[in-house]
Amino acid sequence: MKILDRYILTSFVSTLFTVFIILYFIFILQGIWLFITELAGKDLDFFIIVQFLLFYSPKMIPLVLPLSVLLASIMTFGNFAEHYEFAAMKASGISLKRAMQPLSIFIAVLALISFWFANDVIPKAEYRFINMRKEILQTKPAMAIAAGQFNDVGAINIKVDKKTGEKGQYLENVTMHIKSASGYDNKAVIRSVDGELASDNASNILQLHLFDGNYYEDVVPKSTSQMRKKPFTKVAFEKYTMNIDLGALQDDGAEKEEIKNTYHMLNIKELTYTIDSLETTLVSDRNSNMENMLLRYNGIYNPYNFKNKEATKNRDAAKDSIKEKEVDIKGNALASFSEPMQGRILQSAIDYTNNIVFNTESNDVATLGQIKKLNDHYLALYEKFVIAYSCFLMYFIGAPLGAIIRKGGLGLPIVFAVIIFIMYHFVNTFGKKLAQEDGIQPIIGAWAGAVVLTPLAIFLTLKATRDNGEVNFLGFFSTIGDFFKGLFTKKQPVKEEEQTVE
Repeated sequence: MKILDRYILTSFVSTLFTVFIILYFIFILQGIWLFITELAGKDLDFFIIVQFLLFYSPKMIPLVLPLSVLLASIMTFGNFAEHYEFAAMKASGISLKRAMQPLSIFIAVLALISFWFANDVIPKAEYRFINMRKEILQTKPAMAIAAGQFNDVGAINIKVDKKTGEKGQYLENVTMHIKSASGYDNKAVIRSVDGELASDNASNILQLHLFDGNYYEDVVPKSTSQMRKKPFTKVAFEKYTMNIDLGALQDDGAEKEEIKNTYHMLNIKELTYTIDSLETTLVSDRNSNMENMLLRYNGIYNPYNFKNKEATKNRDAAKDSIKEKEVDIKGNALASFSEPMQGRILQSAIDYTNNIVFNTESNDVATLGQIKKLNDHYLALYEKFVIAYSCFLMYFIGAPLGAIIRKGGLGLPIVFAVIIFIMYHFVNTFGKKLAQEDGIQPIIGAWAGAVVLTPLAIFLTLKATRDNGEVNFLGFFSTIGDFFKGLFTKKQPVKEEEQTVE
């Protein structure tokens, strides 16, 4: 390796490593903030907390790595240009394109490593992370309930004054509010003197035993007079047992991890197999729903089997068995029936129509759920390739941009890096959300951010490598500002001056 190539590579790698560590630490702090309710005041060992964050941290790589490459590229090449090192290279006959070659090879290797990381390491870490949360709740169920405050556990809001015991499983002065289905009011209130939490490692159910308490529940009044009395029921008990699903305990108020969302835990091979199974199931369920609807509401013959001779024969036989009767109907067809019969016929038609609408809407909801699940798996598959491409993309944006702005350090490079990455992340997030709801194809949603910024990378690279690096950013932003200013500024009417002709 030549001395110049070694110098450029060493400068870039050292900057990349420093930036990556700083950004990675910032994103880890964000993760601690997201799961602060699960970690704080739960009597967890330091080793468990470190392991918890260790399994959480790999999912931050798809965000941290592209941003680190972008910022390190701007800082490194901006520093070269600011200290006239590029001018010395050009004087020696070395162009910017030649200076970027060793780093291009390094970025290619980094992209391959990131692809391997996204395909192998992140799925395994995600699996361990989610299951570790579940294991903590099973082995230490008391961590879900903090003393001295109300804790939301699914449809239950629970407060205990004090926790005792080796694992905090014994509770004192328990107050529980059980919410109604709407979630806006309390369906029942339970108060007890003592309580105990118990769970089995092989079970997903957390048992809450309450002792010496009362159960209060509002009674829905049937008349206005009863409503004024505000009736309720009160039951005293010596022991009352409640079973709580551990899945409800995984709602931390900011992010809900569901065990059923396994697409983050799969590699490419497993995702491909799962996608094929989901597509087969989706087509099969659609055909089955269509056949059931047609058989139920459109007669005895199935149009999917119209080529089947046996089905055609049965249809013709059924048709011939129906005796047609000529009926002379004048005016309204219902007029020939009595009024009670007309009411029953109309009500039957309404019920029949409502039944069709209900079944159709139910099938649509089920189908949309299957489509969303399928799109999530497609997005997880494409994201593994996007992270590798994003390393190339950010490098070919940051390197020429640093050479153009001629500023290193942590000032202007951070401003440009943050603006570009926010744009990339916003478009990426918007595309994924739209693809999840089946608004666009998953491949478009996954690659939206990369596709939007690719022209910028090509433009900046051509500008810098052709020694035409004078890009008027102030004029560019001024043009955009004038455009929006023109949109929101009311035009003043022009007064016509009357000219007098003598």
